[in-house]
Amino acid sequence: MNIIDNDLLSMQEARVLVENAREAQKSLATFPQEKLDEIVNRMLEVIKEYDSELARLAFEETDSGKVEDKLIKDKFVVCYLKKKLDGMKCVGVIGKDEKNKTTDIGVPIGVITAFCPMTSPVSTIIYNAVIAVKSGNAIVFALHPKAKNVMKRTLDILIRAAEGYGLPEGAISYLSIVSESGSLELMKHRDTSLVMNTGVHELLKVSDKCGKPVIYGGTGNGPAFIERTADIKKAVKDIIDSKSFDFGVVSGAEQSIVVDSPIANEVKNELIKNGAYFMSEDESKSLGKILFDKYGNFEKEFIGKSPEFLGKRAGFSVASGVKVLISSQKFVSLDNPHSREKLCPILSFYVEDDWMHACEKCIELLLSERQGHTLIIHSNDDEVIKQFALKKPVGRILVNTSGVFGSMGATTNLFPSMTLGSGSIGKGMTSDNVSPMNLVYIRKVGYEVRDKDEFLNSIGMNREVNKVIDEDLDNSSDNMKLLKNVLTQILKETN
Repeated sequence: MNIIDNDLLSMQEARVLVENAREAQKSLATFPQEKLDEIVNRMLEVIKEYDSELARLAFEETDSGKVEDKLIKDKFVVCYLKKKLDGMKCVGVIGKDEKNKTTDIGVPIGVITAFCPMTSPVSTIIYNAVIAVKSGNAIVFALHPKAKNVMKRTLDILIRAAEGYGLPEGAISYLSIVSESGSLELMKHRDTSLVMNTGVHELLKVSDKCGKPVIYGGTGNGPAFIERTADIKKAVKDIIDSKSFDFGVVSGAEQSIVVDSPIANEVKNELIKNGAYFMSEDESKSLGKILFDKYGNFEKEFIGKSPEFLGKRAGFSVASGVKVLISSQKFVSLDNPHSREKLCPILSFYVEDDWMHACEKCIELLLSERQGHTLIIHSNDDEVIKQFALKKPVGRILVNTSGVFGSMGATTNLFPSMTLGSGSIGKGMTSDNVSPMNLVYIRKVGYEVRDKDEFLNSIGMNREVNKVIDEDLDNSSDNMKLLKNVLTQILKETN
């Protein structure tokens, strides 16, 4: 009987893929930006023809979210991102300062290993592959076990399109034998230069220990604060549109609403008008009991599920028109499931006396799971906005916009990205909306603009140097006399 050890096979495949990627990247590193752009444009042109098919496959395989919203994410990358990348320089000479006589050279980081989530499998794969090639890097993907088929399909299309336009074989590849051992080997391999983990939280501890730089595009317990000067109708619509998008799986989506007390009733009425259902205390408790397993992990069966599904599983009825479920809360605690992050359309609702108390509540929520991702504030008071921006332990703060569309750069001028860094709390090396520029290092070139004497004069050192030299000459003369006397005495004693 033959026993096939998938772990060993996966590890061996990982080694081969990274070594091939290293050789491919050596060739890719010689490509000018124009050639890299040509390949990237071809990848985006071809994958665009398959976006509807891939959105449907992602929904069917993961059984989460909505087909139409997954298609929006895919089109965001294929169409909207392309405009941002056009003309962007990542490798070679990327900047010159004629006045200061400095030049910036973009240098690819090397081989990237990438881990993508089941929640946005197609858009994240496309995004990470495109920015890797744009910046002259090779990339090896580890597939998510709950989305491996649609990920394979997406990558096969991209690889075929890219290699047809001159991408070296092996510059984009994926681990076909899915296993944790293979994923670990990808991260630890000596030729791996960078680990890019987009929201695969279970691999975060492992990637932290692999000895490589890590970009962690994570999730987080992001609150939205509605301050008394806000445009309430717009704020509520933004929050509902955001949290109901793809049934709450996007990393930047709001997890809770913190409301200024003078406007609490108006906000609550507006939420109900826009499709929110405020659960009773008993309904909240019933739902809270089933959301997390005994180890405190969010139950995967509820990821990206509708309010109706969630209510039914918790034993109460939810009308078909409801977009989000809301639980009124007072305190933040890891023992309270409603003050934790949930990848589904559930929000907690807090009322605070003023913006200062709201500020503290938002900090509590952000620190409760230590995933400082995104905070949203709805306000027309610039001073309040400033204080929130200064004090919050978070990667990005969005003002008067939705968490989902603002964080990914659709309704803001943040870089349009599907990998949103959570580096503000020590998880990963950046809190940026990750772009091709996070995948290169900058080589600095500086020309002489002043000679040494000019520099010394500028800090008043030439006079000091001359003074020291004069003192040394005086001391030298005294030392010579002393040396002569010592030698004379030695000669006398010898004779």
